[in-house]
Amino acid sequence: MKVLKWLDDYLEEALLLVLLCAMTCIMGVQITARYVFSSSLSWSEEITRFMFIISGFFSASFCIKKSASVKIDQLVGMLPGKGVHYFRLISYTIQLIFFAYLIPFAWNYMIAQVESGQLSPACGIPMWIIQSSAVISFALCVFRLIQKWVQRVEMILGKEEV
Repeated sequence: MKVLKWLDDYLEEALLLVLLCAMTCIMGVQITARYVFSSSLSWSEEITRFMFIISGFFSASFCIKKSASVKIDQLVGMLPGKGVHYFRLISYTIQLIFFAYLIPFAWNYMIAQVESGQLSPACGIPMWIIQSSAVISFALCVFRLIQKWVQRVEMILGKEEV
């Protein structure tokens, strides 16, 4: 249970931190190789690009979890009583529908990559691995939105503090 609790609390943060550190190290090595040794690495820019793409997808679920999405708090904060909670429920529902709608398209695109057998040019990484980050991220967004939705309903019912 501790592992599940840790994953619930820190999955996105840990993944994004690892990706950021890896991108920084790889590009640091690339810069050093290019300017100090006059030789560049053929794979570094491709790997860094893939890490950047993956981190972009996973940052969506991180923002949902931390409620860091773009929103108009001034207007919502002026709603009377439990109006804020109902407005947030509507917002979560729209986002939930959006990400759930995207999952089959991301899945089909990933399956097409599996069937094509396409590999990345410099590293030979199967492209479906990179494409799977969209499927996983969208599913994680749906999961986080369901969590937010349940929390908001509990707030409306008075079972959880605001």
